[in-house]
Amino acid sequence: MSSITYASSVTESPTTQLSEPQSTADTAPGAVGAALSWRDGRLYRGGVPHRMLSGALHYFRVHPGLWQDRIRRIADLGLNTVDTYVPWNFHQPHEDRPPRFDGWRDLEQFIRTVGEEGLDVVVRPGPYICAEWSNGGLPSWLTGKDLAIRSSDPAFTSAVAHWFDHLIPRLAALQASRGGPVVAVQVENEFGSYGDDHAYVRWCREALTERGIDELLFTADGPTELMLDGGSLPGTLTAATLGSKPDAARQLLAGRRPDEPFVVAEFWNGWFDHWGKRHHVRGVESAVHTLRGIIADHGSVSIYMAHGGTNFGLWAGANESGGRLEPVVTSYDSDAPIAEDGSLTPKFFAMREALGAQDPVHSPARMPTLPPASVPLVHHTGLLAALRARPAGTTTTPRPASFEQLGLDAGMVLHTAHPRIPAGEHRLLFTDVRDRALVFADGVLLGVVDPHSPELPVRGTGRDVRLEVLAENLGRVNYGPGVGRHKGLLGPVLVDRRMVQGWQNVPLAFQDWSSADLSDALATGSATSSPGSSPATTSGTSTGFAVAEVHVETPADTFLALPGSGHGLVWVNGFLLGRHWDIGPQVTLYCPAPLLRTGTNTVTVLELERLGETLELRDRPELGPPEEYVEEFD
Repeated sequence: MSSITYASSVTESPTTQLSEPQSTADTAPGAVGAALSWRDGRLYRGGVPHRMLSGALHYFRVHPGLWQDRIRRIADLGLNTVDTYVPWNFHQPHEDRPPRFDGWRDLEQFIRTVGEEGLDVVVRPGPYICAEWSNGGLPSWLTGKDLAIRSSDPAFTSAVAHWFDHLIPRLAALQASRGGPVVAVQVENEFGSYGDDHAYVRWCREALTERGIDELLFTADGPTELMLDGGSLPGTLTAATLGSKPDAARQLLAGRRPDEPFVVAEFWNGWFDHWGKRHHVRGVESAVHTLRGIIADHGSVSIYMAHGGTNFGLWAGANESGGRLEPVVTSYDSDAPIAEDGSLTPKFFAMREALGAQDPVHSPARMPTLPPASVPLVHHTGLLAALRARPAGTTTTPRPASFEQLGLDAGMVLHTAHPRIPAGEHRLLFTDVRDRALVFADGVLLGVVDPHSPELPVRGTGRDVRLEVLAENLGRVNYGPGVGRHKGLLGPVLVDRRMVQGWQNVPLAFQDWSSADLSDALATGSATSSPGSSPATTSGTSTGFAVAEVHVETPADTFLALPGSGHGLVWVNGFLLGRHWDIGPQVTLYCPAPLLRTGTNTVTVLELERLGETLELRDRPELGPPEEYVEEFD
């Protein structure tokens, strides 16, 4: 699909105009020879008036086997551009290993595929991306250090520089000026809602240009004076992020940058979901009304999300509200016009009309799905038996070791101590647990603790107790001052007022587990030597690892549900699909066809609370009871 252009009587070569007095150092980089430029409030592409009609599509949330399909659906929506973030932690989860750009992480192949489909690309490399992605895209091995993230702190910028040394030359080689599809690159991300270190934002811009970026650069912030003051840069296009009130945003930006075009780098036409809340939706009429307001008078837009995809594995982030952690669910459907499974929704067709798309829709309205089925879920190994059998990486510390001390990004840690508890009733206090932990005494579950319920009663017998605490990271904060906060048992554990000391810590890096690791866990056996380790005799009360075998004639999409099960993780053929939790709103987990194979497929479930009898395959998603939601700035 070619770029949408408009007739114009302008004959002179467009040049970038600045609305504020500038020094030579603040001149807009890349203005000469860049594909995109602006003049007199208009955006130009190659000297021709242009409206950037973009859609957010994250390669890291879509199986590579479906990249081309989803890109074509973006084109069918009537868009001429795809934009994507780049999550640093996805490419470099371990400090001692170089960043990876292969397989699912092959960003260059994704960009080339977009270009082959005739679309432009906008890249948002951060280093911070938010995106409801774990830690806002920053590696936990970095934020676990004593440094000031998103600032001029040399300890932070030197790490970013090393990452950019790997990343940015790859993007530079794919710029439009070198025959590729990349036409714009974002500087940092919504920095104005975080801080006011302008030297850091300038450093980010220079880090891009020094490594070869010569296409259009822009910042993106919420349309308030406070956010724009903190995040915008002289000489760099200022874009807005918003969910409503485009006229007010246009007026505000025009007052600050009268010569710049109105560009909305994120139009939130839907919203993401948190565990334990309702499923957020945005009405078609409301979304289309705002979209029309944005693109009026030559405005440009990026629909966030055009296709949301999935927070596969344990990459979902978390937010904080009222002092409480709100973990993001596995689905990132976001009530987007192109649904999580690629379905074309009523919002898709209404937006297509608003965008003036004339070409026919070539993509099918839905992808093929497996027929509904119910498969037995067979318990293999008790929870503690399986986790105790993983001694690799075990460390001994006076106090429980945090995830950061163990070099663990996501997953769980099994902590074990042997305190002597006098006979009678006592109190176990967890002074700082992030985010949730199951507590066992001699293999018997005492209960669940979290920051708001940190105490449990325990009965002592005057002898040593095997105290086991399974601490779970529910998602690293992706937005605001909580980004980078540590996980695990961060404070001491007390019996009454006495500290429990001498802990063994077993990190459980489920995100890194291979099929062999899963097989080992399943092969641990149904040990019956200690309570809590063996399969329960009554259905619905077992915890630990279970397996369902799914026979497939022709691989197709399906939606997995676990009726009767409580909370845990799901793998498909060794791939960690994501987290399930009966507190909702999400009920089904989307399983794309490329994860399945002809013949027998193995679904493995790690259940922490109670195991149901069956795994259900459904032909439709169930994301929970809806709630209308529109994000607004005051």
